[in-house]
Amino acid sequence: MSEAMIEAISWLSVAATMAILALYEFRFAIRARRPTERVARQAHETLREEWFAAISTTPGTEVLAVQTLRNSLMSASVTASTAVLGLVGAVTLSAPLLRESFILGGMPMFTPRLALELVLLVLLLSSLISSAMAVRYYTHAGFIGAMPVGSESRLRWTATGGLYVRRAGVLYGRGLRNLILLSPVLTGIVYPFAGPVAAILVVRGLQRFDRLSKQTRSVHHPEA
Repeated sequence: MSEAMIEAISWLSVAATMAILALYEFRFAIRARRPTERVARQAHETLREEWFAAISTTPGTEVLAVQTLRNSLMSASVTASTAVLGLVGAVTLSAPLLRESFILGGMPMFTPRLALELVLLVLLLSSLISSAMAVRYYTHAGFIGAMPVGSESRLRWTATGGLYVRRAGVLYGRGLRNLILLSPVLTGIVYPFAGPVAAILVVRGLQRFDRLSKQTRSVHHPEA
């Protein structure tokens, strides 16, 4: 098999890997806009917001609220730390190869491996930013949750606290999801032909996490 054919097959494998992941995310985005097709991420957003509203009307739950938000903040911090370590490592290992690939003998060289390395860096950077913003929102929500229930300040900030908890959860989930999506990208870097297979396996796993169980659906939709 000639080098040109191998490179062409590698490009097809890279394109198939990215297409599988992109199509699944696009399909989920379309489903998330339909109120009749609730998925796990939507239900969890509502759960966090309703939780904050509940503790905001129950005296004596200030410490519980702060502890719960602190645990969530620590989880987001771990995700952010993992992303930044991965980003630094990827840049350190890839920078020489990226420089040589872009300019080799005065001619730009864009290879399948380079394309996957760029996607890897984008996913890691996106995970870092999303997780760091989740930490920010959880921190602000913690201050609001520590306010005495029934106080004027708590009543004034309750709606904002619920919004911050909802946003923090969305951003944390996005950061964690991007780390999961790294699996087929890393597989494609090591062995391009295995990238589409890894992408299919990851998508199948995400489908199970994104789908509400029958028990949960019956809670949200008793008539179902």
